[in-house]
Amino acid sequence: MKQWRFEVSNRAGFPDVHGQAVLEEIKELGITSVEFVHSATVFLIEADFGEAFADRVASELLADTVCQEYYVGRTATPAGPMQAMLIEVHLKSGVTDPVARSVVTAIADMGVNVETVRTARKYILLGSVSDSDRDIISRRILANDCIEEVVYGSDAEPPSPHTDAYELTVGQIPITELDEDGLMQVSKDKDMFLTIVEMKTIQDQYRSIGREPTDVELETIAQTWSEHCVHKTLKSSVDMDFDGEHIHFDNLLKETVFKATQDLNKPWCISVFEDNAGVIEFDEDTAVCFKVETHNHPSALDPYGGALTGIVGVNRDPMGTGIGAELIFNTDVFCFGPPDLPDEELPSGILHPRRIFRGVRKGVEDGGNKIGIPTVNGAILFDDGYVHNPLVFCGTGGIMPKVIQGLPSHKKSIEPGDLFMMVGGRIGKDGIHG
Repeated sequence: MKQWRFEVSNRAGFPDVHGQAVLEEIKELGITSVEFVHSATVFLIEADFGEAFADRVASELLADTVCQEYYVGRTATPAGPMQAMLIEVHLKSGVTDPVARSVVTAIADMGVNVETVRTARKYILLGSVSDSDRDIISRRILANDCIEEVVYGSDAEPPSPHTDAYELTVGQIPITELDEDGLMQVSKDKDMFLTIVEMKTIQDQYRSIGREPTDVELETIAQTWSEHCVHKTLKSSVDMDFDGEHIHFDNLLKETVFKATQDLNKPWCISVFEDNAGVIEFDEDTAVCFKVETHNHPSALDPYGGALTGIVGVNRDPMGTGIGAELIFNTDVFCFGPPDLPDEELPSGILHPRRIFRGVRKGVEDGGNKIGIPTVNGAILFDDGYVHNPLVFCGTGGIMPKVIQGLPSHKKSIEPGDLFMMVGGRIGKDGIHG
């Protein structure tokens, strides 16, 4: 089956905003050898269609021919007095590619089924760029090693979409005889991020049943006990000394935020801490539904994808409260490390706060505004305390009639025999252990 390559870029006279933004970021790194950056979008499509249909796909689907031009095949590296460095960024195998999915659907609507579609970003850097500067630009600006890989030069082949079928194997992880150092090494190697108390609790359980845990069991426990999923700190027992007085909380969240709301017991609080989102009275006929949620560590690993998932995920909550609210706005609060943090002070393995900031902002924009939900307010804080892990606090508000067909809209009834439907794309490799 033939692999078609399409390149789409802006026509002359239309600014290459993305290329200009990359050039500014390169200058911020102190690299002065790059004089110009040209960017393009690449589509790699495996399908049995001819040149005429390929031209239709490019002109009617992939490119906006008013302001963009397309090329079927690989464009030549520009010739001239300045050296040209070609860099392409491709998603790693198994990573979700929503644009590719939409292209598959759109071409099917045109009457043709395709085998695979992949997207990539192409950059041409003009100037005397050294290999070391090229690598820095790729690592710090163009690609995220968690989910993407970089290809240099026009002769290099992009990663193949065809990989060997995964054969499920369930392995056992020996932990029952490990000492504390060994247990913590397992936690580190498996990215479980569990404490020694938690690891010893798991060890005691498997000693009591006389076997070793499987890798799936450990992964499930680590997810269930993670800060991201269960908010261990907020729900934990806390002892503190304040102004000469000792204060104890059995559950920090329930005895502060929950308790204050319950003690006030305002009549306009229709549903609080009961469903996917809170519901309060707006007027005699209408209720407002609101939910905010963090998506911090996923945004530290993949700023754009983590924030996009954060805002889209919290969009689901008012929709899933009671019998469903109509979404009307998004909010956000972002906390990042200093954007001017010197590179030598950046901890190993951590993305620069400036890069996290840009990716998170773009992710929330794409997950809200571009699907018709306006972001109506927000706040940004920069502080050293957020260098290792940002705060990405996303919120969604909706409205709902207080009563629908004689029943309160904030309540739902689930009965035996009800059918459940899951809507959405398959989880990609980037969505597992985020």
